[in-house]
Amino acid sequence: MVQVDVFWSFAFGAGFASAAMRQLKNQDKPFESKFFVKTLLYLSIFFVPSGATLLWGFPEWETMQVGRYETIPAWLVLLFTLTNVTQGILGYWLAYLLIRKNNFYGAFLLTGLGYFCMFFILVHGWDGTGYQRFFYSCSDWGARQCVQLWAPIGVSWNSALHWLSWLKSPVAVTLYAMGVVMLPVVFYWMSDWIKKGYQLGEVANKKRAEKISRLTIIFILMRLVFIHCLGSAIVASLLIHGFTKLLNSTALGWILGIWVFIVLSYFIMIKRLGPWEVNKLTLQK
Repeated sequence: MVQVDVFWSFAFGAGFASAAMRQLKNQDKPFESKFFVKTLLYLSIFFVPSGATLLWGFPEWETMQVGRYETIPAWLVLLFTLTNVTQGILGYWLAYLLIRKNNFYGAFLLTGLGYFCMFFILVHGWDGTGYQRFFYSCSDWGARQCVQLWAPIGVSWNSALHWLSWLKSPVAVTLYAMGVVMLPVVFYWMSDWIKKGYQLGEVANKKRAEKISRLTIIFILMRLVFIHCLGSAIVASLLIHGFTKLLNSTALGWILGIWVFIVLSYFIMIKRLGPWEVNKLTLQK
C-alpha cells in the first residue's frame, strides 16, 4: 500500500543490513558491498514492481481506499516508486552505522521500528479503520473499475467474518502469487547471511553456531516480525482507539494511549522479549 510501503522498504533495507551484521562490521565502504547490491536488486526487481502492479491493478486498495484511477496524480506514482528504493537505502545505511558501533540489537530494533510503523498503519490507519480498509476489495475478477467503494462499518463478529472473505479476493490472490516469488528470496538471503556470519564472530560456543539451522533462523525472524511487531501494532491500536463492540475494550485516546504503549513496549518488548529473540540470532548471551 502507498501509505505503508515507505516503512516496509525501510524495514527491508535495515533487515538486510542486520542479517549481514558481522560481514558489515569491518566494512569501510558499505555501499560497495555485495549485501548492498543485493538489497538494491531486491528493492528494484521485486519490491518496486510489486507495488506498481498493485497500484495499477487495484488503486483503491493500494491507496487504502482513498484513491481511484481518476484521482491519483502522476507525482504520487513517482514518489511511491522512488521512495520504495530510497527508504530501503536509508534503512540499510542507518543499520550499518549501528553495526559499526557493535550495536547489533540496535540494528534489529531499527528493523522492527520499520515493521511496527508499517503494521500500525495497516491495523489502525489514521482513523482506527486501517484493518477495515485492508480487508476490503472492491474489484471482482476481470473488473477494471471499483464495483462498490469502501465505507466504514460497525465492528462485530459478523463484520469480522465479512472481512475474512477478502482472503479469496483478486487482491489477496495477487498477493499470494507475489509472496511465493518474493518471500523465498528474503528468507534465503537473510538466513544465509546470518548463518555465514557466525563464522566471523567471536562466539564461545562454536557448536551452537553450527547446529542452528536456516529454518530456525527463519522462524525467529518471522516471530520478530509477525508476533513482536504486528502484535505491538495491534496493542497500540487497541489502546488508542479500541475495538469496543468486538472486544469490549476501552479506548484511551491518542495522547494517553501512545504514552501507555511506549511504557509497555519498552519494559516488555524492548528490554525483555526483543533482546531474548535477537540474541538467538546474534548468539550473544
